Amino acid sequence: MTNATTRLTHDAPSTSPFMRADVRELAGLCLPDGARRPMFDEDSWDFTVIGLPVQMGKASRRFEFTAIRASRWRLVAKELILALLAPQHPAVAALPRAYRTPLHLASCSARLREIVRLFAWLDQRNISSLTAIETDTCEAYLQFRRYVTADNDTVVGEQSGTTGRGAAQSIIDLVDYRDLFTADRVSADLRPWGGATASTVADMRSGHEGNTTPAVPGEILQPMLAAAVHLVQVTGPHAVALHTQMRQSNTTIRAVEKAGLPNSSPTAIDDILETLADYTRTGTPLPMLENHDVTRRLNNGWSPEDPLLPVATSVIARHAGYTQLWRHWLPTLREHLTAALEVVGVEPSFARGAVPVPAADGSGDIPWALPLHRSQAVALIGIVRTAAIILLAATSGMRSSELMELRVGCRRPIEEPVAGLQRFRITSKIVKGQPLGGTEDEWVVIEPAYRAIELAEHLHDDPREGALLFGGRFSFEARYGSFRNWVNSPSAARLGLAPIPEGPVSMRMLRQTLSLEMAYRPGGVLATKIHMKHCLGHDRRLRLQTRWGTSRIARRGEQARSRPQSRLDPHRVP
Repeated sequence: MTNATTRLTHDAPSTSPFMRADVRELAGLCLPDGARRPMFDEDSWDFTVIGLPVQMGKASRRFEFTAIRASRWRLVAKELILALLAPQHPAVAALPRAYRTPLHLASCSARLREIVRLFAWLDQRNISSLTAIETDTCEAYLQFRRYVTADNDTVVGEQSGTTGRGAAQSIIDLVDYRDLFTADRVSADLRPWGGATASTVADMRSGHEGNTTPAVPGEILQPMLAAAVHLVQVTGPHAVALHTQMRQSNTTIRAVEKAGLPNSSPTAIDDILETLADYTRTGTPLPMLENHDVTRRLNNGWSPEDPLLPVATSVIARHAGYTQLWRHWLPTLREHLTAALEVVGVEPSFARGAVPVPAADGSGDIPWALPLHRSQAVALIGIVRTAAIILLAATSGMRSSELMELRVGCRRPIEEPVAGLQRFRITSKIVKGQPLGGTEDEWVVIEPAYRAIELAEHLHDDPREGALLFGGRFSFEARYGSFRNWVNSPSAARLGLAPIPEGPVSMRMLRQTLSLEMAYRPGGVLATKIHMKHCLGHDRRLRLQTRWGTSRIARRGEQARSRPQSRLDPHRVP
């Protein structure tokens, strides 16, 4: 249906039941002190409220209705979103097909993004009223969102089922909440897809057909875990010392910049000469420039034959108390710099004299790192942090949202209920399926996971009690990509680490891998449900998975009872 129409319904009330309403009050949200309350009449709602999960990005916290050009459709979108947030409102409670429990802000943000796309698509097809939407229109929009087409309208790919479900849900919402809308509404006889659910329309698999998330393949899991364990347990303590060295260096730089000794100081040359004498006396190599800084010098006219080309003269000046070594000082200092260079040489400033550690392949001891430039040191510390995340995710089964909620001090004191048997516990929040703010809970983990958190605390830039352990929201896919690239680099090969093959790895895949490994053990199905927080205790009934899913896991367990070693053992030979 592409014909334009301006026909409006006449049975819609003239005034919205939400007019001049306080969105925060209707949705039951708590705002920080001094925060501005979002009002229904405004076209931008800021939900920087108390209790938002760390996983929720800042873009999802601000609801922008200005992207909808037509003012009446803008009102429709606002009425829909507020109805999803406040289903207890009398105008919403009377709707027979409305949601009875409030949706999470993240879900409402996704609904808003999809309704904005739908209205933009209707605009492009010259449809100016929702009454013009017919069954063919609904099917056309679903196909538009479901398939990727080239310029000649040839289908070249297909979107995920989640995209198709969101597209279908946006239209179903317009039907289910029709009687609530005051400015425009679909026709009363519109029943797209025969009243089927959005998941059915999108052909999404149900839980009865099994979990769609695969486990991590063994050929990827083994070298990935082996690298993560080696970095956490062997490299980790030295990375902490490197991190401390870098923090001290940053403190020195800030102090020098704050002092701001002028380039015309009469003692500048003497101060720098004294610093050079210290380098020579202690046998400390001069600091070395990174390659991009050397390239910059060459572009500025430095000779490739100049022996001082790779020397980081600004670092030497900072050690003497000056922000940089000014150009007009260089002729006077050149001879002294060259003499010092001939005696002590030049090398990167960090991780000098690295202590030997056992190689991962058992080939002997090797320095844990070669001298590093500042950017390389920052990258290595980030890789060790990622190793801690991978080890923790793979051995604890925590969701990404639960990992992001971890805070400094989340480790509980080690218990020893039986002599020689220790219990390691950590605290975080369960976000999925919980009210806004999450629910505090505990995880019993193995010692490597406990030590990974301890390492992450030591590598924290501001390790005060209660600070977010991993700095807030992060992309595991991006971190894992950098981690795999490093493990496959010569730096990791020098440490005896095996390369990681290409292939996807996600938090969900790691969680699925652990759940299957636990289910292989006697009584493992119930233990897995409890550990993965699929069973809710206290005043709520025990929730079990589908009967088919339980029997499937049980059958897998019976087939694997006799396996001598778990795939989660990083030292297992694949």
